[in-house]
Amino acid sequence: MLILVLNSGSSSIKYKLFDAEERSEKLLDKGLVEKIGGRIPGHKEAISFILNKIGAKIEAVGHRVVHGGDRFSRSVLIDNDVIKAIEDFTELAPLHNPPSLLTINESRKILSNIPHVAVFDTAFYYDMPECAYMYAIPYKFYEKYKIRKYGFHGTSHRYMSGQAASLLKRPLNKLKLITCHLGNGCSITAVNKGKAIDTSMGFTPLEGLVMGTRSGDLDPAIIPYIMEKENIDANAVMEMLNKKSGLLGVSGLSNDMRELMKEKAGNKKVKLALDIFIYRIKKYIGSYTGVMSGCDAVIFTGGIGENHPGLIREICKGVIKKGVKTLVIPTDEELMIARDTYRIASN
Repeated sequence: MLILVLNSGSSSIKYKLFDAEERSEKLLDKGLVEKIGGRIPGHKEAISFILNKIGAKIEAVGHRVVHGGDRFSRSVLIDNDVIKAIEDFTELAPLHNPPSLLTINESRKILSNIPHVAVFDTAFYYDMPECAYMYAIPYKFYEKYKIRKYGFHGTSHRYMSGQAASLLKRPLNKLKLITCHLGNGCSITAVNKGKAIDTSMGFTPLEGLVMGTRSGDLDPAIIPYIMEKENIDANAVMEMLNKKSGLLGVSGLSNDMRELMKEKAGNKKVKLALDIFIYRIKKYIGSYTGVMSGCDAVIFTGGIGENHPGLIREICKGVIKKGVKTLVIPTDEELMIARDTYRIASN
């Protein structure tokens, strides 16, 4: 079965083409279409460009969708009800769900007679314990506005877990794993017996670890304090916390780990940024080890996780106990999407 996987942004679409069979996938083509809205007028034209470049008869399409809220526990065949649900959760993912919807709608028009499948980043966390996903605020805000921890990067964490079980040659349902997706966006998940029981990102991707430009965890009282002192509104503070904080905010130099590693020896702010980054990861690994009453392996992936072994050694020092395996596994979210798409489309 020829499966096209589409991963959409506001001005780009990343794609991969797989020839998929039961328990077997072969990557045939991949690419990135950029500057949508400029050189390429819109998502419709971008999809047409991809199909012309591929020049093959597609049999199913898999779509990455960031936010499925508390509705979707697994990947699903797309119909009008699914599209309506994705629209409903757009308010919770205003930068991510709208381009996914555009791509889904346009590709369903062009490829109208084949199955389209939605694979949700949030689905991996659907079964988290209530005590892990609820916030200690008045319960009515969960009932009225669905304010809870949702978690993100779920497809990546699910892939890492399966690959780790294969590498360790042990059943996934017998393992306690901590999966670390470290890139410009960073998240950690505790995976107990194949189920995600907690994760660092929350209601939005802002919670948790220090990231490239995101602050991660902080005292919420800081927000009104800065608003008053700087005479700015909530939108401006959120812009600062999402786009001007993290490694960039502390270092004053860059959100790119490659640049920061070059400058850490002679720049105190860069060293501080890296120390905070490492400390926060250690803190989560330790807490998740406690929550699961042990850990069999800690897995790293992402641009930072895969390409900075010295940094990973610093993270592991003193927090990874004897007997706990440390693995680096390149993630492949598109492969997971292809597998889910094959399973659903073939049925």
